[in-house]
Amino acid sequence: MFWRRNTGTQRRRTVAGQPARPVCSCSAWPCAPGGPGGRIFMYSSPTLSRYIGRQFVIWFCLLMVILLSIVLLLDVVELLRRAGTKPHVTFGLVVQMAFLKLPEIGQQIFPFVILFAGMFTFWRLTRSAELVVARAVGVSAWQFLMPVLIAAAAIGVVKVTIINPVGAVFIAKYDQLQDRYLKMKSSSLNISRNGLWLRQNNDGEQFFIHADLVNPITFDLTNVIVFFFDSDQTYLGRLDSLNANLKDRKWVLQDAVLSRPKKDPEKHATYTIPTELDMATIEESFAPPETISFWDLPRFIHTLETTGFPAVRHRLHYQSLLSQPFLFLAMVLFAAVFSLRMPRRGGTMTMVTGGVLTGFVLFVMTDVIRTFGMSETIPVLMAAWSPAGISLLLGTALLLHLEDG
Repeated sequence: MFWRRNTGTQRRRTVAGQPARPVCSCSAWPCAPGGPGGRIFMYSSPTLSRYIGRQFVIWFCLLMVILLSIVLLLDVVELLRRAGTKPHVTFGLVVQMAFLKLPEIGQQIFPFVILFAGMFTFWRLTRSAELVVARAVGVSAWQFLMPVLIAAAAIGVVKVTIINPVGAVFIAKYDQLQDRYLKMKSSSLNISRNGLWLRQNNDGEQFFIHADLVNPITFDLTNVIVFFFDSDQTYLGRLDSLNANLKDRKWVLQDAVLSRPKKDPEKHATYTIPTELDMATIEESFAPPETISFWDLPRFIHTLETTGFPAVRHRLHYQSLLSQPFLFLAMVLFAAVFSLRMPRRGGTMTMVTGGVLTGFVLFVMTDVIRTFGMSETIPVLMAAWSPAGISLLLGTALLLHLEDG
């Protein structure tokens, strides 16, 4: 059965024995079955959605495996070069370190893999005329983009909630091996020239702890001074001790002298100050935030801020992880902008060039904004969410102009 419009009247031909379908007054196409009042409904097919989404996931996995293999090979070569003057470093250890480092680079290239997987998926479907046929039956660009957007968002959620925690363990182990075998360091703890400063809160009181020297293995403090303040920042006194130890979430100070205003000094054989710190937290506070799991970051940031350690890097990293699914959605929109047009002479090269330039601009923009956030020139939330927000709005605007403009 087919329909056509002829000089203001509608003629129809039906197969013998089959009832005629109603003709819509506003179109030469038949109305959707069950459409009330003869209105046309946009075509939608779960099978087509699953097919497009599956194509995108397959190409994403294939590109990710190829890029990770290249990264692994380059890392092995670089680690072999660094280990060339260290005879105690074996080839097996180098390969192990390269595998442990792989999640760090892999998480950084996720947005670019999403971009190129989307471009290749849409370009292939357009070149084979599958999307042309889909458009002919009434499927809009937003409809066949939806399964890819859902898949990209799901990949972002998996990346943040599963891959990141696993990768954090791998990266932490890689840093330990690198410090031990390549950098010949016994600990990753670094103390400034002015010593170590800590802040503690306990029942309305604040303690500011300063130590001249710190043992990086046992974290014993030497030449310790503790300043006491109340919740209104009123000075209450100071405590002097030659050394202090961290035991069971308590600072234990030996041979301490407590001095309070208008009171005689008091000597204490031992004086304890409760703390939320332990050795693992202190070591992690000097480590990159990439070595801490997504699920542990909120608690860890709270601990850092209550004890006086800077937590800007960790807060910025945490908010950046939260924005990852939205950044992946923007990458799909950019991929659609570059690859939904019918292929012409030189069109493939233009598509690839546009994708590479988009990825490069996004990388530079993210790095610059992140630098501003690290220096607290702009708020951390703005630094973390601006790349994803700007990319999402720009990609939506370009696609709207391309399809509906």
